Amino acid sequence: MRMRNNMFRRLPVEQATGRLYGGRHRLRVVYRTRDLVVLGLGVMIGSGIFKIAGEQATSTAGPGVLVSFLIAGGVCLLVALALAELSSIIPVAGSAYSFSYVAFGEVWAWIVGWALVMELLLATAVLARVWSIYATQALADFDVPVPGWLGDLIGQGKGPDLFALGILLLVVFMLATGSRMSLKTLWFMVMAKVIVIGLVIATGLKFFSGGNLTPFIPPAQAAPEGDKTMLDTMLGALGGGTPEVFGIWGLFAAAPAIAFAYIGFDLIATSAEETDDAPRKVPRGIITALITAVVLYAAVAVALVGMVGMDGFAKLDPDKLLIAAAFDSVGAGAMGKLVDIGVVLALTTVILVLVISLTRVVFSMSRDGLLPRPLAHMSRRYKVPSRATLLSGAAAVVISQVLDVLTLEPLVVIGTLFAFLFVPAAVLALRRTRPDLHRPFRVPLAPVTSVVTIIAVGWLMLNLKVETWVYFGIWMVVGLLLYLVYGRRKSQMKLLLEEPPPARPVAARLAAPPPGVPVALPAPPPGAAHAGPYPPGGGREGVPSGEYPGRHGTGGWPAEPRPGAPESPYPTGRYSTGRHASGQFSGGSDPRETPPPYQPGSGTSGGYDIRDTSDDLFGGADPYAVDPGVPNPYSSGSYPSGPHDSGPYPSAPAGSQGSSGPYGSGRPEPGPYDSGPYGSGPYDPGPYGSGEHEEPPPPPGGRHRR
Repeated sequence: MRMRNNMFRRLPVEQATGRLYGGRHRLRVVYRTRDLVVLGLGVMIGSGIFKIAGEQATSTAGPGVLVSFLIAGGVCLLVALALAELSSIIPVAGSAYSFSYVAFGEVWAWIVGWALVMELLLATAVLARVWSIYATQALADFDVPVPGWLGDLIGQGKGPDLFALGILLLVVFMLATGSRMSLKTLWFMVMAKVIVIGLVIATGLKFFSGGNLTPFIPPAQAAPEGDKTMLDTMLGALGGGTPEVFGIWGLFAAAPAIAFAYIGFDLIATSAEETDDAPRKVPRGIITALITAVVLYAAVAVALVGMVGMDGFAKLDPDKLLIAAAFDSVGAGAMGKLVDIGVVLALTTVILVLVISLTRVVFSMSRDGLLPRPLAHMSRRYKVPSRATLLSGAAAVVISQVLDVLTLEPLVVIGTLFAFLFVPAAVLALRRTRPDLHRPFRVPLAPVTSVVTIIAVGWLMLNLKVETWVYFGIWMVVGLLLYLVYGRRKSQMKLLLEEPPPARPVAARLAAPPPGVPVALPAPPPGAAHAGPYPPGGGREGVPSGEYPGRHGTGGWPAEPRPGAPESPYPTGRYSTGRHASGQFSGGSDPRETPPPYQPGSGTSGGYDIRDTSDDLFGGADPYAVDPGVPNPYSSGSYPSGPHDSGPYPSAPAGSQGSSGPYGSGRPEPGPYDSGPYGSGPYDPGPYGSGEHEEPPPPPGGRHRR
């Protein structure tokens, strides 16, 4: 039972937001809203935008593939709304992994994080291979000679590939040397490929023919035997019909493959910890990037299908990129070379963002102790998770060079959709368990919207092949065993729960001597008269005390108020040293007497150290003594000033208008950094002090969450 409870322990939101991690494991803030949009477009707009419409139109949906783009975009938009709410609550690296840790517990967070690692790692390796293929094609289109020995090591589907190795090493180097460098490169490449896409759409619409879109929904046909999905298997077991393509069913069957093209908007959430004012800017970035990508994909699909038609795709040159061959077929071959450049740039940005997201997920899991904690090490110079970056890059290099990764592309889709399942579920869970959390963004109609999202994502997963489900199950079993062996024992949550709370040191209270215990005072000079608690000669030499030395005479000011003078606004309590003092030391003292030297346990009054006789007066411990273990809420630094001073320096001698130490004055002349009515220190944040060494609090906002 204890093991089960440990596996389902939840991460508190306060810890998830980084309050207990400390500066050593915090990422540097570098992103703004427009940077997040570029980040999302960088990963969502890849080579798929130039080919997926033609592939799905000829094999599954026909010209109705335009509807499939909208269906897949609608499902992804539902997930994006849930991601936006969770990112506004928990703006940290980790995305769905961190959300699941807070909402469901540790073991579910590990399962989601392990699926994300598989998705991002395989996607990086797959796209490095695809980048090599298209770069080789671009060299051939521009008639760039390639040596024979190099031709066998580039553009290959499997085996060693130097182009794939080179692009991965370049991306890892850029990320390991700081996010700013990679961000500038990303901006340039995304803008370049958006320009290329705009030219492709304009050229395609120039050759557009409405007849190429008919019939918009072709008649249904039996699906090929090798394309059997998990849903087909389940329906067959229940006595359903045979799987079909085209027709109404084909519009939905094409949606999972198209959803793969949109994958990447969720990766914006992995950069939340590096975003200024993340609770507001991350939701905007996610939704803006997704809507922009859906519009661009749908526009390219309309231009491409309307230019070639469903039957025309079968006649294109199979050795060329699909859209480049389509432009050749209508006499616009120059656009094919421009598309080659756009594809290479598009794939470069995709690989860049994938490695960024992979390292952030690994970093977040390592910070929580589920993976080796040294992987959460931050580079002191660049403020990036350097070890996680190097390990992720090395793993992607090995997989891309050893495995036939092009056959594993469906695993990327199922890993992403599996993580998507937990996002709307986490919204429901946190709405129920933590309704007190501040939500800058809220999913509209959350219960209904979240349930519909879960059903839609589950349906997309069931449209994947049975073979993909088998491979995914093997990966998850391996991950669960790894958690039981390592992650469960090394979890930071486990250590925090088992560690006893630290004992708070409490200093002894300042107590006066017991009643009746004599306190030694210096003997008065021989022959000197003594009255009151002051010893003879207690006043300041050369300072008259007025002609009425009576019960009010405690300083250099006149002892009695002048006739007709208004009543003093200052308090006259037992520690008062103002103009009309009536405190405990006021009875019959001579202000011209010399005070005794400082003794341990003495108090302060009028700028001089005197013995505290509160126990003699009240018969017990001083009720105003302050426990030094309790912080003073009105403390104003090491060098306070003004009538409200509370620092270690005693009050000034009477008559000096409230001067309180070598650095303070009651009403100083306002300096160049005057920031309040009672101080002129350069760092004064409030009205009750001007301590020179007081640190100002950071202004509200996400920029100072470092």
